[in-house]
Amino acid sequence: MSDVIESGLPAEQSSPMEAVAFHDGQGPARAAWQRLRRNRSAMLSLGFLAVLAFAAIAAPLLTPFTYDGTDFGAIAQSPSSSHWLGTDALGRDVLTRILYGARISLSLAVVGQIVILLIGVPIGLISAYFGGRFDLFVQRGIDVLYAFPPLLFVIVAMTYLRPTLDDADSGFLGVVASIDDLTGGLTGVLLAMALILWLTVARLVRGQVLSLKEEEFVLAANATGASHLRIMRRHILPNAFAPVIVATTFGIPAAIMMEAGLSFLGLGAQPPTPSWGIMIAEGVAYIRSDPYLLIAPGVALGATLLAFNFLGDGLRDAMDPYVYDSS
Repeated sequence: MSDVIESGLPAEQSSPMEAVAFHDGQGPARAAWQRLRRNRSAMLSLGFLAVLAFAAIAAPLLTPFTYDGTDFGAIAQSPSSSHWLGTDALGRDVLTRILYGARISLSLAVVGQIVILLIGVPIGLISAYFGGRFDLFVQRGIDVLYAFPPLLFVIVAMTYLRPTLDDADSGFLGVVASIDDLTGGLTGVLLAMALILWLTVARLVRGQVLSLKEEEFVLAANATGASHLRIMRRHILPNAFAPVIVATTFGIPAAIMMEAGLSFLGLGAQPPTPSWGIMIAEGVAYIRSDPYLLIAPGVALGATLLAFNFLGDGLRDAMDPYVYDSS
């Protein structure tokens, strides 16, 4: 009975499961890390993603080829000791292009999620905290944007942005076009994704803030004369960020998949910049004669998406305040 009282849970919830309490001196972040370490699939996924990120960064040191270098003596060559995953129709090393393509997918997904957080978190936080007509106006605007399928919205946005950036030669659009050229066409993709993918984060933060702003510690801070900015920054936002981290982990594979889909349609990264979506699109034409051109980037994309999803599942369980172990 004493164990039930200490857990703070009813008897029917505590048996046959027991709540995992924090150890002495162990904070929530460390406790979540300890729980995550016990999730084998999440840790394997984290290790895979770490290796993939390292390989993408160190690609020039890991392969003697460049992503756009052609070898006319090894055109459409099957996997061999010199080209582990073979070469494409232009004699470019497939493994090298996959490693450089990982740079594109991971960097775009991570930077895209940062931009999405910078847009969605403040909007959801301010909307829920102040409420009233401002909250109503913001939520109706989000409802309108939610009516558009995200991929269709991004495709329409890219259909407009791509020729606009290609024709821009001065002013603000000229600067954006220059950056877009330097990044191989990824700036336009990032802008298009930022227009629509912040909605889920804003809704999630709003729901958390609506429940937190009525908690006693927030009311106490308000009673002591703390400013709205301090209350939001010091008391509400840190307590609302756990589910946002989990949502971000799931948002990264969604962004990778969207970039691959746009590149597959010719609206994403521009050749010769390597992208898994471009490689898959090129490999479709050789699915009968040279299937490795489709299989290699497809496996890389699928494995990365699975790893992020397994890691997201593990983080969701690890950051849950009620975590149970079988007794």
